[in-house]
Amino acid sequence: MQAVEWKKDYDEFEKVARQFYAGEIPAQKYKGFSGGFGSYAQRGGKVSMLRLRLPGGRVTKEKLGFVVNAIEKYDIDKVHFTTCQTIQFHNLGVDAVCELAVEALDYGIITRGGGGDFPRNVMVSPLAGVEQGEYFDVTPFADAAADYLMGFIKTVKLPRKLKVCFSNSSKNIPHATFRDLGFVAREDGKFDVYSAGGLGNNPKMGVKVAEAVEGGKILYYIKAMVNMFVAYGNYENRAKARTRYMQDVLGDKYAETFKEKLEEVMKEEALDISAEAKEITKKSDGVIVEDKRVIAQKQEGLYAVEYHPIGGCPRPSKLKEIYEAMADMEQTELRIAPDETVYIINCNGSEAKELLEITADGADTVFESSVACIGASICQVGVRDSQNLLKTLVDASKEWGFEDGVLPRIHISGCPSSCGTHQIGRIGFRGGVKKADGAMQPAFVLTVNGEDEEGRERFGEQIGTILESEIPAFLKELGTEIAKSGLKFDKWYEGYADRFVEIAKPYVE
Repeated sequence: MQAVEWKKDYDEFEKVARQFYAGEIPAQKYKGFSGGFGSYAQRGGKVSMLRLRLPGGRVTKEKLGFVVNAIEKYDIDKVHFTTCQTIQFHNLGVDAVCELAVEALDYGIITRGGGGDFPRNVMVSPLAGVEQGEYFDVTPFADAAADYLMGFIKTVKLPRKLKVCFSNSSKNIPHATFRDLGFVAREDGKFDVYSAGGLGNNPKMGVKVAEAVEGGKILYYIKAMVNMFVAYGNYENRAKARTRYMQDVLGDKYAETFKEKLEEVMKEEALDISAEAKEITKKSDGVIVEDKRVIAQKQEGLYAVEYHPIGGCPRPSKLKEIYEAMADMEQTELRIAPDETVYIINCNGSEAKELLEITADGADTVFESSVACIGASICQVGVRDSQNLLKTLVDASKEWGFEDGVLPRIHISGCPSSCGTHQIGRIGFRGGVKKADGAMQPAFVLTVNGEDEEGRERFGEQIGTILESEIPAFLKELGTEIAKSGLKFDKWYEGYADRFVEIAKPYVE
């Protein structure tokens, strides 16, 4: 559906939003309504956030221009790149949130269904189409899926949200093997399909429901997934209304039941598609660039520049700098990754050098590129302030001075929802509380050894609960031990997993 077709929906959004800010609607009722428009009131109910749906995390120059202009027009002071490859504006007054949601439509950005019980932003490997070693470009199939899924927002009542994604290789960056529905590229140009996985409470790996699926058939699988969720999803208990709980309902018959739904769809509907990748015609300028934040694309002489603002929260003014630099750069595009990193793709050597300099304020080490959800200072359901913890740890790490890689990228979620993807982090923290000195204190549950690569997927092992105030001391002690070994974290953990537990034990007891 075209963005302009959604405009009339936003009249009702503005009406209800203004009623909420006038105190005429309770917060919980407003949350149930506003989420369907990609907006939630922030903690305290005085301001709102707005989530921009960006299929595949793709931000064209036109869309980035909208973001930059919105920041200036509405004096937006906080922007967040999310782990679902979207952009969130924060601290918006009622006028700003209502106007922005409509203005975004003129740029092909739809907020409808950005929250609530709807199909969410379709996720894609961030370097799809330009990455060396990818099996094939999954972008055109993801685009078709995104368009198709929007049609369910007005036609189907789902029990909860539905997340669909596409991975271009075994790196599995968008977590296709454990999303609600994941399409995983194969070397033969086809897809394997996984269903009913997910992070959060009761996490589950997806069930492989099909192998060697032609790209032109993907919409049949999406419709079958929707029908599965409608038939077997839990409409009574929201805590169990995600697709992964259907594995509990159907047990080892899940894949068989999915195939039955698929056969029904194939008999009743014609959903074949034809999708072709757009050719990148840009040429090299002959300038060669070598830097840890520059990735050579499969298009000879072109590069992607990596930028990871701390916590996925760039200074709003930085986006303007990036946009102004990109304005005259042919075929460049910004891509948001599921780890809050962004890539500026299709740069020639000279352009890559320019963008490297502009983005020099971002993460400089693996540890600094750690992931954190927006946290409890903003999120209504958050328990702990993930962003504040990450900032504290990044600042401390500069004093520790460990060699890059001694401490891994960590993943921090403020609550069990796993918006910081703590369950697949090499080290993860999930917000909670712990009794100390006779009172409940801010704390995080510590997990270790999560992995998302296809064929090696696993959720992290829960070690125990550590006081928030003691996390810096724990990581400093851990890093000191690893540094003495001369190894980086991944290699060290392979041989010293038991030692990790020993170091953590005094902190989690």
